Amino acid sequence: MFEHDTELPQGNQGKVATDPTWSPLRVEKLITFVGGTSNAWGDKDGSLASAPIFTVTGTVRLRIIGVVETDLAGNGKLEVGAEGDTAKLLAQVQDTETMDEYEIYHDATLDAAIEASTVMGEVIITKDVWLTTSVADITAGAIRFLVSWYPISADGKVVPSSN
Repeated sequence: MFEHDTELPQGNQGKVATDPTWSPLRVEKLITFVGGTSNAWGDKDGSLASAPIFTVTGTVRLRIIGVVETDLAGNGKLEVGAEGDTAKLLAQVQDTETMDEYEIYHDATLDAAIEASTVMGEVIITKDVWLTTSVADITAGAIRFLVSWYPISADGKVVPSSN
């Protein structure tokens, strides 16, 4: 197991219980927005305005969602993708004020705390996963980003970034 994996469910013989449609490899990162602080997450003009949230090594299959843990404040735009394709994984939210606690971020319109598992589309990726803030600061709130992944190349791995 990798050091950043969450604890996996086990069957009655102590072996990891697998799901044929989901990888048992998971990683997560909590982003707390304090855009009123220079170079913090949510500062649209700072060093984290567009920065990696997960580091990808090699080639992996990846699924990602965000779960809003605290209502977001500030009228910024938010998207998740890769450098050069910043909304490829999670579509741009036009106004982060609309992102409320418990809602699941999987598209441009957050509207539910319950979603079909099919909203978590799978991609093949070779670049780091980036979070981009623009237009206005996101001054408060938190989102936990959850990733399910599986290596395709021998060196394939996903870990939270150091940001």
